[in-house]
Amino acid sequence: MAIVAPAGSFDRESFDAGLRLLSERYTPVFDDSIFSRWRYLAGSDQRRLRELARALADDETRAIFCARGGYGVMRLLRQLDLRSSRAKALIGFSDITALHLAMQAAGRVTIHGPVVTQLARQSRPALDRLFALLESIEPAASLGRATPLVSGIAEGPLIGGNLSVLSRLLGTPFLPALRGAILLLEDVGERPYRLDRMWTHLALAGVFEQVAGVVLGNFRLCEEKDADYDSAAVLRSLAEETGLPCAMGFPVGHCDANLPVPLGCRVRLDAARGRLDFLEPAVEARSAA
Repeated sequence: MAIVAPAGSFDRESFDAGLRLLSERYTPVFDDSIFSRWRYLAGSDQRRLRELARALADDETRAIFCARGGYGVMRLLRQLDLRSSRAKALIGFSDITALHLAMQAAGRVTIHGPVVTQLARQSRPALDRLFALLESIEPAASLGRATPLVSGIAEGPLIGGNLSVLSRLLGTPFLPALRGAILLLEDVGERPYRLDRMWTHLALAGVFEQVAGVVLGNFRLCEEKDADYDSAAVLRSLAEETGLPCAMGFPVGHCDANLPVPLGCRVRLDAARGRLDFLEPAVEARSAA
């Protein structure tokens, strides 16, 4: 199992806590250059690119954990050859969404889940779900108890992640085909008008004319001080405008129960029941243990 830092620099204490947790079950491997810092990045583009490309190409590496999100993955995409890379589990979220999307565009399955620096703060159910995804050939357990926004049932591959990052890949070759997909969105620290702006950007680009349904994860710290509305009300209005099956509040994203989900796998969204069923295994994660 390789640990890489393709995006932002990170706190060593949180990293070590996550590393200890992984080491109880696996044999994590990383280079000391992972602790490099350059401005807001975990070292230069060249360092991060070499590290990631090496992990993707290594036959002995069966899973890749990202140390942190932050920012930086987009800077590497043009130089990565993902279509010829080895099939293996990639785990991360937030800025890692850029890599998830690029890998889905290359036909890969990846895991939207906790980064190493987040692992020690995760709930036991989130960790157990992560290990099950990495070690089992069975489809992931269903997610439920979300709030219905627009009723309906839709099936398709689960694509997406962080709303801010996904919106930046519109018009690039690194966004996978969205026709018939179930779109997963989550974010942190974005005030309601910014959520509206990014969502409207997707709408103007025709995204909601292509996808079959929308799954909303956690939107943390997204409130406007002293406003008479909240982010949930804004998201509800935006979802209703699409007319697509949509449920909100799945425990995915920037939260202490960041439940991992396989991206690129086919799912079934029953929005009226607030339920997401996974219809096939995370095939590239089968040999990750």
